[in-house]
Amino acid sequence: MGEAEQWAEGEARDLRRGWSRLVRAIGPFPLALAGLLGVLGGVGLFTFGYGQGASYLVDDPKVCANCHVMQGHYESWQASGHHHVATCNDCHLPHDSIGKWVTKADNGFFHGLAFTLGDFPEPIQIKARNRRVTQSACVDCHRETVHQMLPLDVRGEPPLCVRCHADVGHAGRPGDPSGTLMRGGDWR
Repeated sequence: MGEAEQWAEGEARDLRRGWSRLVRAIGPFPLALAGLLGVLGGVGLFTFGYGQGASYLVDDPKVCANCHVMQGHYESWQASGHHHVATCNDCHLPHDSIGKWVTKADNGFFHGLAFTLGDFPEPIQIKARNRRVTQSACVDCHRETVHQMLPLDVRGEPPLCVRCHADVGHAGRPGDPSGTLMRGGDWR
């Protein structure tokens, strides 16, 4: 065995001893947890970069059309009466700072997961929690007009604005002439 090989073997032995001491000193669980967090963090950063995550931190409606399933929604918004007065975030995010960022993070994670796994209906449909956010945005922006028109229904809730005003935010999307998909199937 040559001098370089002896040196390399000694270095490897010292490294094994060092790891052994470290594991004995702090235990295997914290090391495994740190490794797992490192892998998850790396995968998360890669996914955020690959999915253009930073672009979703701005208020640009073009970003919402990054995914092909959103193109029809973007085009119908451009044809709508709200095109010049409201962006996607104005209607689809709460108006308070904390709610906005929590909803943005929640939607970003679940949209990314659904698109990555291919587990979503096409055309995409609004979920109940986001429907509530949209309703709240309608009422917030139009509160002076609608506060007197908000009788409660049999469940004690105001009727959803899009039940009568389905084309306001997204005018007549192709493939959905009745507006059923836009309304998430059932807006009662």
